[in-house]
Amino acid sequence: MASLTLAKCFDPDGVRFGIPTYPWRLAPEGLATRRQLRAEGLRPGGQPIAAQLLRPRFRREPLVAYLYRVDLAKPVRPMTSRKWGALALAMLARRTCPQCSTDAGYVIPASLGMCVPCAYPEEQRVA
Repeated sequence: MASLTLAKCFDPDGVRFGIPTYPWRLAPEGLATRRQLRAEGLRPGGQPIAAQLLRPRFRREPLVAYLYRVDLAKPVRPMTSRKWGALALAMLARRTCPQCSTDAGYVIPASLGMCVPCAYPEEQRVA
């Protein structure tokens, strides 16, 4: 897509893009992004994309946000005890050092791949 202006992003009939398109922050009432739906305790619930937002950027592809109808959105499913347990195990795995197998008490940085004492043992010595 060549240079895209705000005026070119306005296509409420979907002629240019095949789906109703609006400029960034100018969506009509009744449409929301996934994030906005989640903030209201809703989810798309299998409905098709109703429209899209485009935000032009200099020398790059435009940012796209898909919009869903709020009136067709369903409530978010509640967490079950099994989901809570699986989430707790996943978080424990992110805190467990593969080098020394201890719970670091914090999420281990992916850049290190291990806890700080294992990554920098010479700096942990007390003089």
